[in-house]
Amino acid sequence: MAVQRMLKFVSLGKETPEKRPANLRAEDFHEIYRQFAATKAAEQAGRCSQCGVPYCQTHCPLHNNIPDWLRLTAEGRLQEAYTLSQATNTFPEICGRICPQDRLCEGNCVIEQSGHGTVTIGAVEKYLTDLAWENGWVTPIKPGAERGESVGIIGAGPGGLAAADVLRRAGVQVTVYDRYDRAGGLLTYGIPGFKLEKPVVMQRIAQLEDAGVQFVLNCRVGEDVSFDAIRGRHDAVLIATGVYKSRDIAAPGVGAQGVVKALDYLTASNRKSFGDDVAEFDSGELNAQGKRVVVIGGGDTAMDCVRTAIRQGATSVKCLYRRDKANMPGSQREVQNAEEEGVDFVWLSAPKGFTGGAVVDGVIVQKMRLGAPDATGRQVPEVIEDADYTEPADLVVQALGFEPEDLQALWGVPELAVTRWGTIKADFRNHATNLPGVYAAGDIVRGASLVVWAIRDGREAADSILSYLAQPSAVAAE
Repeated sequence: MAVQRMLKFVSLGKETPEKRPANLRAEDFHEIYRQFAATKAAEQAGRCSQCGVPYCQTHCPLHNNIPDWLRLTAEGRLQEAYTLSQATNTFPEICGRICPQDRLCEGNCVIEQSGHGTVTIGAVEKYLTDLAWENGWVTPIKPGAERGESVGIIGAGPGGLAAADVLRRAGVQVTVYDRYDRAGGLLTYGIPGFKLEKPVVMQRIAQLEDAGVQFVLNCRVGEDVSFDAIRGRHDAVLIATGVYKSRDIAAPGVGAQGVVKALDYLTASNRKSFGDDVAEFDSGELNAQGKRVVVIGGGDTAMDCVRTAIRQGATSVKCLYRRDKANMPGSQREVQNAEEEGVDFVWLSAPKGFTGGAVVDGVIVQKMRLGAPDATGRQVPEVIEDADYTEPADLVVQALGFEPEDLQALWGVPELAVTRWGTIKADFRNHATNLPGVYAAGDIVRGASLVVWAIRDGREAADSILSYLAQPSAVAAE
């Protein structure tokens, strides 16, 4: 009987949760996808082919047991399905919302490759975990026994929080230090509510707080407390700061008022969603209302910016990207959502400079074409001579990605080994740095990447720290 509930891809087509109409969702910051009903979740889960080599699982950074919890969902065993989904994923409700499934699990689904349309894995994952919260299946973290060892985690983003979860379940005393006034990192302040509503993040942070994880917020390492002091307080330290330094455009006029950084813009918007007083937003500096907005970049951060500007009431929103749509690094699903909401994409275009003097009033755009492939096989953009034009703009958002801060200088630890890119040099097998008892995980090691990779790194680093703490000589040396 159970087998009959699977393999339905031959009779049932792919179906995603309904999206709210574009004209309505563009007026608020609520999530755009409606929830699956139980019958639809079961139907879509039943389309899984239960293939012998599950490429969905292989291409998931966390190697989630996707076919197994899809089968349990199809059979109506929803609590078991949730339990299995969270066994390998600290935050399945977050990954179900923001993971680029089209590039990971769903993009590598066997029935997708055979032309039947992928199983909607992310939507089922979100459905299961939201149901788990509603029904009380998400149980409090209760260590079997308390341990005396203490671990300090620098950074309360997804990597740091995932590590805190694993360590606290093992009974270790955990303190998390973060520069912001709320935990969550980019989950809280970098990702807009229409992709990830903030109560979803806050409930996980509350779970960790209830479990005894200590959060030291508004704390800048190197200013409010030294890195050496943190090392002195704890038996081991995990660096999970992420990468927050924005890449700037090297072009004339870039310093003009109205040319802003993506993270500043998104943070201001997210703070307003919490009801905070945000002077830069209220003054109009980081508010797109009534403005002609140009966003420069082609990644997921750029998509977050253009869709935020639409919701803030911009008169027009254009996105400049130096390659074409097919070569865009951001999620194609997000591009489609943005286009539906009224964003105008200007492909094969790059900024040459900014006009207006002290206050920006336009972007000098140079047209591009794709030339020969580089060493990576990607076609290199080339400037088309004498094809420049000026795009009017009252607000320009730079969304060109992020780089690591100079932690050696900021923290006064020149002995901490870093790579030539400024990321921390850590052993890829166990996340250990060159300093005894100090580990690193997430974007500060691998560079700007996905939330799901940060979660994986944080969980792995926590396991390595537990092994380190189990060595009497290591803890005694501290």
